[in-house]
Amino acid sequence: MLNIAIVGMGGIGNVHARVYRDNPLAQIVAVCDIIPEKADKAGAEYGVPAFYSVAELLAAGLPIDAVSVTTAGVENGGDHYVPTMQVLEHGGIAVLGEKPISNELAKAQEMVALAAAKGTRYGVNLNHRFTPAAERARSWLDDGRLGTLNMLNMRMWIPNPNESSPHFHIRALHPHSIDVMRYFAGDAKDVYCTFRKGQGRTIWSNLQANILFENGVLGHLTGSYDGGGAFGLEQCELVASEARVVITDACVELALYPRRSTDIETFTNLGGMTGFMETFDSRIDAWLKDLDAGVPAEAVNASGADALKAQAVVEACIKSWDERRVVGITEILGA
Repeated sequence: MLNIAIVGMGGIGNVHARVYRDNPLAQIVAVCDIIPEKADKAGAEYGVPAFYSVAELLAAGLPIDAVSVTTAGVENGGDHYVPTMQVLEHGGIAVLGEKPISNELAKAQEMVALAAAKGTRYGVNLNHRFTPAAERARSWLDDGRLGTLNMLNMRMWIPNPNESSPHFHIRALHPHSIDVMRYFAGDAKDVYCTFRKGQGRTIWSNLQANILFENGVLGHLTGSYDGGGAFGLEQCELVASEARVVITDACVELALYPRRSTDIETFTNLGGMTGFMETFDSRIDAWLKDLDAGVPAEAVNASGADALKAQAVVEACIKSWDERRVVGITEILGA
C-alpha cells in the first residue's frame, strides 16, 4: 500500500483525497494547507495529521511514497511551483501535480528538469485522456484499424464567468484539450491561433488554434468560456484514412464511422464511466498503478514532461496571437 500526502486542501485537493481514500492501493497519511482551517478540517475528515507548510510536512519524517500537489493560484496554476520543488528537492517522493503544470513556462521547465535529475516519478492530472473511450480509440489507432491519422479536431467549451487574467481561459482549461490532442497525434511542431473576447468580456474567452504536429497530422482546437451548457462540453474527432472516430464529452459516447462501409459502431459509457468527475478516479488509479509497478520515471503516463509540452502549445498560441504569426514549439521551449 502506498502512503499519500496531499498539499492544498481546496475543492480539488479533497477530490484527490476521496479518490485515494477509496483506492485499495493507497492510504492517506497527511494533509497540508497554508490556511490552517482547511488543513485542520481535512485532517479531521481523513483522520491524519495536518500541516501548514510543506517544510513542516517533510520535516515530520512520515513514511510518504507520493504527494498530490493540488494548490491553485493565478490561472489555477500559480501556486504549484514552490511546493512541487520543495518535495522534489527533498527526494524519494513521487509527485502528482494538478494542471496546468505552471502558467510560467520557465518554472514548468525547472520542475520537469529537477524531477528528471532526481529520477523522481512526476505526473500531472491530465485526466481527460484517462477514459475507456479515449483508450479504446487509441487502441484502434495503434492497431491500424483507423489507417493513417490525417486530422484531429478538438472542441472544449464551458460557461465560466471568471475574469481573473487576460489569458485565464486558455491557461486554465486547455492544457486538458491539448493533452488529449497530443495523446493521439504526438508532439506539436507549429501553432497559429486567434482569440476573441466574448460579449461584455475583458479577457480572451474564445479561441481557435491550428496545430501542425511533428508527424504531419493537422489539428484544430476550438475553445470557449462563453459556449457550452448542460450538454456538449467536449468533443474529439479523429479523421483517418480508413475511419472517423468521435468521442463525446470525454466518456459519454464513442462512435466509429468506417470509411468504406455503413457499419457504424457506437458505445455509450464504456467501462461504466458516466461523467467527467469519474476521470479523477481513473487517472489517480493509473498513477498509483504506475507507482506500485515501479515504472521508470520517464514512463509515467501523463508525466510532467507531457504537461510541459502541452503548456508550450498554450504559450505558442498566446505568442501567435500577440504577434499575428505562426509560432514554432522549439521557439517556445528554447530548443
